[in-house]
Amino acid sequence: MSVTADMTYALISPCRNEADYMRRTLDSVIAQTVRPDLWLIVDDGSSDATPDILAEYAAAHDWIKVAPKPDRGHRAVGPGVIEAFYFGLDQMDIKAFDQICILDLDLDLPPKYFEILIDRMAANPRISTCSGKSYYRTPSGELKSEKCGDEMSVGMTKFYRTACFLDIGGFVREVMWDGIDCHKARQLGWIACSWDEPELRFEHLRAMGSS
Repeated sequence: MSVTADMTYALISPCRNEADYMRRTLDSVIAQTVRPDLWLIVDDGSSDATPDILAEYAAAHDWIKVAPKPDRGHRAVGPGVIEAFYFGLDQMDIKAFDQICILDLDLDLPPKYFEILIDRMAANPRISTCSGKSYYRTPSGELKSEKCGDEMSVGMTKFYRTACFLDIGGFVREVMWDGIDCHKARQLGWIACSWDEPELRFEHLRAMGSS
């Protein structure tokens, strides 16, 4: 029996120049069987059509909010992503949500993605952070796994129990933030995990590391 009706969750999406991919992500979140209560998208200085697309979707869905961030002048993976994430987090009350998720804007999620993650967290109170598995499409059209271990949640969609996120002190602002968090969680007795199942496999529209 699903318990998702009793749970609240928020997404925070740092983004920069995602016009080529973001509509598929936006549409796949809108199509979720359990939508987020808040989706805060941080526009980290985009110079393409990203701001216009975000304005379009925010106007149509009152649970999508856009937070423009001053342009640092370049794309910055790792620490730059976390800087943008915290820029968004500072504009919301994290304790108002049972779960939070950092979500990239170059993903295509299956429709029951968040419903399943919420239910599994509810079934096992020790799960701190979890995700599905990422796949990328080859030039021939074949989907290939990006090979994440089962004891980690993937960096492009880390779904977190808020209590655990606060317990580990959040994300470190450096390269490997998306591995360090899982190790810190385990040190404190939490479980970090991901599942490779059809309803939790998602397409990474830009292959890992290509940005």
